[in-house]
Order: sequence, then C-alpha cells, then structure tokens
Amino acid sequence: MTVAFSNIPGFKNWDIIKPINKGWSDDKKYYIKTKDEKELLLRLSDISQYENKKKEFESLKPLTKMDILFTRPIDFGTCNDGQSVYSILTWIDGEEASDALPALDSREQYMLGNKAGMYLKQIHSIPAPQNQPNWAERFNRKIDRKIANYKACSIHFHSDDRLIDYIEQNRSLLINRSQSFQHGDYHVGNMIITPKRELGIIDFNRMDYGDPWEEFNRITWCVEISPMFASGYINGYFDNAVPGLFFRLMALYIASNQLSSIPWAIPFGEKEVDIMLKQTQSFMKWYDGFKTHIPNWYVALD
Repeated sequence: MTVAFSNIPGFKNWDIIKPINKGWSDDKKYYIKTKDEKELLLRLSDISQYENKKKEFESLKPLTKMDILFTRPIDFGTCNDGQSVYSILTWIDGEEASDALPALDSREQYMLGNKAGMYLKQIHSIPAPQNQPNWAERFNRKIDRKIANYKACSIHFHSDDRLIDYIEQNRSLLINRSQSFQHGDYHVGNMIITPKRELGIIDFNRMDYGDPWEEFNRITWCVEISPMFASGYINGYFDNAVPGLFFRLMALYIASNQLSSIPWAIPFGEKEVDIMLKQTQSFMKWYDGFKTHIPNWYVALD
C-alpha cells in the first residue's frame, strides 16, 4: 500500500493510514493522521480520471471563502508511478448525519437541517460557466432517457403512470432556469455531525452545474432519516419564504430521479431494488398520488 503513496508530498510525515470503505464512489479513500497530529482525507483515482479529478479539486477552491464546514482542498497530483491521481483534503471528525440524527431531538434535527439549507444556498452562489448547455434541453433529454430505460426494464412499480404523467405535464417548468455549481449528491449520507454538533459537508465527487433546485432530488434520503431535518433544510435554503414553484419543481426532479432508480438498482441485486421500490412508493404517498405539490412531511417553522 505504502508504495502507491510514497511519492505524495508529505508522505514521510504520515503516521496512520486507514482505508475508508463507505460510499458509492470508485475512489479509494483513506484517513490520514500525520506525526504532528493533523488529520487528512486522501482520495485516490485511476489516472484516466485526471481531468475530472482536477476539475473537482479546483471547483472546491471558491468554497474556501465561504462560511461552510467542508472537506477543504489541500493538494492534488499524480502518484503510484503515474498510475493514480490523488487529492488531499481536510478531515471532518464526527459521525455521519444519517447515523447521528435519530439520537437528537426534533428541534436539533430541524436546526441542523436549517444549517444544511443555508450552506447549500452559499454553494449555489457560484455561477455555472457561461458555455453551459441550455438547461431545459439538457434535462428534457435526461427525462427522455430515464422514461425509456424505465419502460424497458423488467421491474415496474404501482401507479407509475401517475408519476410519468406528472413529469410530462410539468416539463415546461424547466424553461429559463438559472444554473449554478452543484454539490451533486447533497443528503445526510454526505454530511457529518461533529462532537460539537456542527454540520460538515463531504464528498463533492459528483459535483456538476445545473439548476440549483435540482439539488433537492436527493432529499428523499434525508426524509427517511428525519422529516424535521428535511423541512429545516428547505426552510433554511429559502430563509423561511419558500416559493410555490419550488415545490412543483422539487416534485419533478425527485420523480425523475425515482424513475431512474429502478433500472439503476437492478444490477446491484434484489436488496437495492427493494430499497428503491419502497422509496418510490413513499414518494407517491408524500404527494397523495400528485393531488398536491407540497409533501405531507413538510413543516413550515419560523
């Protein structure tokens, strides 16, 4: 193992190297503790990912000017005789939010969600490059693919026609949407709660640019753990003044995501398929079969 790291600057000062075996990323991740007690996160990728990983690393630099606790970029380069790309980031000590939240009272859950929303608003203040493709055209192509893939797969869920109808009837909402930097996978599985009950954001490896409100398509994972956190997340983002259009677009983005989750899960086996089917049926109940645009778990608090 150490041979792969040996030409990373500072390697000789590393005292502890522990693999991290969580998450869906193809990156190899390691916890690093240096001889002078600094804690770091090391991510290793195949050299074929060099340009993507460089873009990802560079995209984090504007966030360092913001009041956000996140894995800050430290160093980037190649190692392992040019076969690997490395990124070194700051380490956030604590517990994954999906594990820590259930032990907290509802008010603490809500306030941490509020912080998550305020953090995301700052993240979205970074504009997308001017050469970004038109959002409505780009996302409608994605919708077309997802519907086709779902219809072609062997597993379908109850009332899928209502979900597809909602998507078709609300495509016009995509027109003239602004675009910004996106975390890409913003939910409780990529958040840390520190011993001091601070919220930290990790794993920007799916960063992208697009409609900032699309980022809420992963809120399903937050709702499963804590509806109060999810409510605080929305209210914190909008400073307690949530526009009605947001709820309609959030439903569209989640519907699109849930539709694609079934064919995505099939290669991973029955367990993952069951998780996605259960999540999709919960989503349908949120909206009472799309008789409403506001999910039944949402709570508006001051």
